[in-house]
Amino acid sequence: MQLGFVTAIFPDLPFEEVLAFAAGEGFACVEPMCWPAGKADRRYAGVTHIDVTNFARADADGVRALCAKYKVALSGLGYYPNPLDADPGHRALVSDHLHKLIRAAALLGLGVVNTFIGRDHTKSVSANLKLVREVWEPIVSAARSANVKIGIEHCPMLFSEDEWPGGKNVAVSPAVWRELFALFPCGTLGLNLDPSHLVWQFIDAPRAIREFAKHIHHVHAKDERIDRERLYEVGALGLGWHVPKLPGLGDVEWGPFFSALTSAGYTGPVCVEVEDRAYERTLEDRKRALRQSRRFLEQFV
Repeated sequence: MQLGFVTAIFPDLPFEEVLAFAAGEGFACVEPMCWPAGKADRRYAGVTHIDVTNFARADADGVRALCAKYKVALSGLGYYPNPLDADPGHRALVSDHLHKLIRAAALLGLGVVNTFIGRDHTKSVSANLKLVREVWEPIVSAARSANVKIGIEHCPMLFSEDEWPGGKNVAVSPAVWRELFALFPCGTLGLNLDPSHLVWQFIDAPRAIREFAKHIHHVHAKDERIDRERLYEVGALGLGWHVPKLPGLGDVEWGPFFSALTSAGYTGPVCVEVEDRAYERTLEDRKRALRQSRRFLEQFV
């Protein structure tokens, strides 16, 4: 496995400085964020370290030259919108940008694009799965033709009452994953596995790894702390009782997690995703978050 990080934590740094930091701290790879330019509608969104809008072979050559200069690889290209947004116009924009990511990944010789399946949070799971077939068939087909895998992160994207009851990502659990992989049995669509999203849903992460081993295309390393006092106050159907933390500072059992990954034969990237507010006040805090995460995870990777 190769230890890296998600670049969304450095929205204020140009890509070359991100690579220089990664090299200096001993990271083997990074997952660059590739959002279209424009205002973000939530934290960690809207970050553009590689602009794929008009990405051409010369751009790919430039990115590869930077990676070679700093000896830091790319784990995959990242873009995490809602492809099943209730607005058809927005869905079309997201789909178009995903096609651009796939083309850019192919030009870069990368095997993975990471994103969300999305969800219309006002509709049932079954209704969303019908929409998945309509929206995702051309995207998966394009990725398969380009020899690019799609890693689906499984965060429920449920953070506020505005997103109740379903959140904005339908691919949240093993039951739904089975449906998705039955819809697209070619193997192009798989998981960007993140244990933080499993621990607060009380889903057994090692068991999920054992069942879905062949579908794991990429791994994120983030922890999640369950706030038992808040959970007592609002119950499991409430909000705000689980808190993103750096690896080792939450409730993920990292030993069994990596034991399952190694037993499953996973040898790909493991990218730290910093979403811990305690480490976000300054740029140096964010750098310290990655240093601390690297020290913790090196015992497993």
